[in-house]
Amino acid sequence: MATELDSTILAPDVVRGVTRLFARSQIFAIAEVPLPNNRRADLMGIDTKGRIVIVEIKVQRSDLLGDCKWQDYLDYCDHFYWAVTPELASICDGDDFLPDVAGLIVADRYDAAFMRQSAERKLAPARRKAETLRFARRAGRRLAAQVDPSLGDNF
Repeated sequence: MATELDSTILAPDVVRGVTRLFARSQIFAIAEVPLPNNRRADLMGIDTKGRIVIVEIKVQRSDLLGDCKWQDYLDYCDHFYWAVTPELASICDGDDFLPDVAGLIVADRYDAAFMRQSAERKLAPARRKAETLRFARRAGRRLAAQVDPSLGDNF
């Protein structure tokens, strides 16, 4: 985790730390995933059992406390996590963050750790199929754009 000399943690740093944690946990995620309800998941991943995980990343106290939209993600995942910097972790224990539903990950640019597991909220089979297909196609488009940047992520 970051030291006192290195206390500025940005959202891309948290993404990197969570991605490393997820890879060790056999969850593979992509960032910035638009959802059908016009929200955007900071990270969305799929584990070895096909369960969908969404992570909402917060690095500023005001952003964390002002987030009123996070429950809109719950209809699109089996597991929901907050990923925050070490300084913000204690805030996520409050009732507003539904600790009985939402898991907690503490992260920096080097690594991350599960502080609280999320409750499993099983998606309906039709929703799971639709979201898994959307995830796979988006990941494929992003890989295709790496081979040919003219393809972009918008086709």
